[in-house]
Amino acid sequence: MSETVFSIIESPRHPNLTALFKRLGMNEVKLNSIRKANAELKKQLPDFVVAEFIYGYGSNYSGVHISNLDVFLVTLLKYKCEAKVIVLVDKTERQFVDKLNEIMSLYEVLQFPVSETDVEACLNQSS
Repeated sequence: MSETVFSIIESPRHPNLTALFKRLGMNEVKLNSIRKANAELKKQLPDFVVAEFIYGYGSNYSGVHISNLDVFLVTLLKYKCEAKVIVLVDKTERQFVDKLNEIMSLYEVLQFPVSETDVEACLNQSS
């Protein structure tokens, strides 16, 4: 049975990793929003998640959340999902990512620019 990876692609910066996942025999589920990713969790649980960190400046996330990923991580925990979460982040927002570890331990944090080779190294270290 192949591993499932959720690619949560919310911006053009997210690298196209489809060829990598296919080569590794992984089932990629592409999702273009956290809302859709949360809905997909009701159908299936991923083994990996690759998602971009978008810091919640001001009112985007009502001042309660750190980023776009907070609610998703809480939902992963709700479903007792032990997915390995790989977060892609801009250098200017890197300082905020570690706060997510208070919700759920992140598997890896990669700083842009992120290459296919960077992600493959993360996936291979889990084997």
